[in-house]
Amino acid sequence: MADLTARIESMHRRDVTVAVAFVIGLWIAISFVAIATWSLAPSSGARTMLLIGGATLLLFNTAAIMAMLRHYREDRDFMYGLDIKFLDIARAQKNR
Repeated sequence: MADLTARIESMHRRDVTVAVAFVIGLWIAISFVAIATWSLAPSSGARTMLLIGGATLLLFNTAAIMAMLRHYREDRDFMYGLDIKFLDIARAQKNR
C-alpha cells in the first residue's frame, strides 16, 4: 500500500507542476502579446478594452486551474488510484 501511496503522490505532484507551469506560461504569453501589440491598438480606449479582456482571461483561467487542483487534492486517492489500476492492467496485457 505504501507503494501505491507513493505512486499517487508522484502523479499528483507531476500534475500540479504541469498545471502551474501552464498558468505561468499563459501569464507570460498574454503579457508578451499585450506588450508586442500595444502600439498597434488604434486608441487608448482600445488598449483599455484589450487589457480588460486579457486580465479577464488570465483571472478566469487561473481560477479554473486552481479549482481543478483543489478538486484533484480532495479526490486524489480515488482518481489516481483508478489511473494506476488501469495503467497496471494495460502494462500487464502489453507484456503478455
